[in-house]
Amino acid sequence: MKYNLLGNTGLRVSELCLGTMTFGGKGMWTAIGTLPQNEVDTLVKHSVEAGINFIDTANVYSEGLSEEMTGAAIRNLGLNRDDLVIATKVRGKMGSGPNDTGLTRKHILQQVDESLKRLQMEYIDLYQIHGFDPLTPLEETLSALNSLVNSGKVRYIGCSNLAAWHIMKALGISERNHLTKFVSLQAYYTIAGRDIEREIVPLLT
Repeated sequence: MKYNLLGNTGLRVSELCLGTMTFGGKGMWTAIGTLPQNEVDTLVKHSVEAGINFIDTANVYSEGLSEEMTGAAIRNLGLNRDDLVIATKVRGKMGSGPNDTGLTRKHILQQVDESLKRLQMEYIDLYQIHGFDPLTPLEETLSALNSLVNSGKVRYIGCSNLAAWHIMKALGISERNHLTKFVSLQAYYTIAGRDIEREIVPLLT
């Protein structure tokens, strides 16, 4: 297995990352995957044995069930949590209330605790915003994420599904206000879907 640095940090992550969107299968996520716990355990076991140390999930995957099963697999297999780089995300709707979605300070601070409970972990290595929130100022979002890093609940922050100008604006705000910066981007990229090559890849390089 090859290992790369995560952005401009010194953290080494496997070149292949294990995604967990197929874990569980609840609500709309049944169309994507319905892996039961025993198969999740087997998949995680083979991945770690092959050298993968990077596992990515999200609070919205199967309405939190994916996070629960990811944490359970690590415990069931007796893996050393500190040997792994665990990533999860925040942004999507996690309840019926008007504030159960988005990137407000309220929602972020609530959801990081919920994710930690589901994962049964004390910290998250990479906490990513799962998209753009047009209602919440980026300053509020980045300030909340910075407080999580300062508290020790989160080690690094990243983003997902953002346009190039969103990323650039966020990096500028973080630099101006001396806040923790995004160190990674998770984006849709396939042979057929190569849109990120136009603006995002030049920005990142």
